[in-house]
Amino acid sequence: MSKSSNKIIPTSLSVKDYIAQIEDHLRRAECQKLLSIMLQISGYEAKVWGEKLSSAIIGFGQYHYKYESGREGDSLRLGFASRAQNISVYIMPGYEGFEDELSRLGKYKLGKVCLSIKRLSDIDEVVLREICKKSLDIMARKYPLDA
Repeated sequence: MSKSSNKIIPTSLSVKDYIAQIEDHLRRAECQKLLSIMLQISGYEAKVWGEKLSSAIIGFGQYHYKYESGREGDSLRLGFASRAQNISVYIMPGYEGFEDELSRLGKYKLGKVCLSIKRLSDIDEVVLREICKKSLDIMARKYPLDA
């Protein structure tokens, strides 16, 4: 069976250092707020995923996946990252099935598992919390913690 060679793995890098290296003071404050939100919702310790702070993701929780092809690996359950132009919010089930929440969220761009927002003020924080909670519930059913 093929083990994943993920480049995004949990590291011992400091979450505090990740937040501190964000140059834009407003973005830094927004990432600190996202950190608090995701800590509260997930109950998981925040970890830096990735070898370099500049391209890392702050992740909450972890799960092991295994595809029919035999490829397997570990990934975060929920996370966010400060990128050059936006903040990315990652939910591992992907955003399919979140149409209701997304219709109420506000201004964003969407990828398969990545929601990009310019500023937290562009979205409804209550709806973001709903999305994160629903995502974690889906992950708990698909990848139980005690499995």
